[in-house]
Amino acid sequence: MTGTATRAFRHRLLTLVLGLCGASSAAAAEAPAPSFHVVAFYEGKTEEAHLSFVREANRWFGELARQDGFSYEATTDWGKLEPGFLARCQVVLFLDARPDAPAQRAAFRQYMEKGGAWLGFHFAGFALTPSAYPQDWSWYHDEFLGSGSYGSNTWRPTSAVLRVEAPAHPALRGLPATFTAAPNEWYRWQKDLRQNPAIEILLAIDPSSFPLGTGPKPHEIWHGGYYPVVWTNRNYRMAYLNMGHNDLGDGGSTLSSTFSSATQNQLIRQLLYWVAGHEPPRR
Repeated sequence: MTGTATRAFRHRLLTLVLGLCGASSAAAAEAPAPSFHVVAFYEGKTEEAHLSFVREANRWFGELARQDGFSYEATTDWGKLEPGFLARCQVVLFLDARPDAPAQRAAFRQYMEKGGAWLGFHFAGFALTPSAYPQDWSWYHDEFLGSGSYGSNTWRPTSAVLRVEAPAHPALRGLPATFTAAPNEWYRWQKDLRQNPAIEILLAIDPSSFPLGTGPKPHEIWHGGYYPVVWTNRNYRMAYLNMGHNDLGDGGSTLSSTFSSATQNQLIRQLLYWVAGHEPPRR
């Protein structure tokens, strides 16, 4: 190859490389940033069945974030419940507990009252006096959740047929009128949420589920009654889901998965986007 041909070849190669780099940079510049930032708080200390759910939830939400293009962060540092950190969070999740420190509680209340978004699961609504989680936060349990203290639960964790109570709600779009949830330990509450005008019940246990639970104690088997399991408070961008307790076998082996129901997963995804104020990406 002559010197002239060599120089021409090098020039064409350099042009090609620069073009590829430019295209790559342009594509990176045009790539959409995460549409919102989700931070999940969890304690990771209370009951192995709850820890099993937390581990599963962090995997599931992490994968959902990757697929849908939002960002997801999980932390056991409840000290991050302070105004500066919360200002960077578009959605807060409580996976298995609630904050106890007065400053953290005040920061979370301020965040919600200023338009923050929240999803809470299962044990995040628990309060029982006396216990390690007493009913000592009236705003959260009585006003925000509206449920008051924990009343009782079914046992063992079992599936239930759930009934849609608010079919016009955007977060329930496309859900069937009834569907079978993943196995769970279902909670009963002190207060009747139907009597609270601020509360909109989205899902309740369908009567076809009864008897619900296997015992062995008689009070752990429900034979009737009205039991809300997903609801929102009209005064806040929030939703509470009673789901979040896996069944465990001898030696701690996991016998059930909270994310084993495709319809329930659809509900969780749509609730997340609803509180975030976004439309879920089409799939």
